[in-house]
Amino acid sequence: MTKLVAVICVISWSGFWAFGYLALTASMADQAQMTMAVLLASMGFFSGMLAWLKLSRDGAAAVARRA
Repeated sequence: MTKLVAVICVISWSGFWAFGYLALTASMADQAQMTMAVLLASMGFFSGMLAWLKLSRDGAAAVARRA
């Protein structure tokens, strides 16, 4: 399960950076493209952050069990 969450984390952050770049470089005349890129980047950010938090929590729990 941890590997699946790690893959989701990587894909989410990749989407965040890719769509964030598209949002920053979109021309001001094309508001629809900019809006869609911002929405997709924010979805990538939030899902990546949730996956990262899950991984860090599971890692801390595993370390505590070993001690």
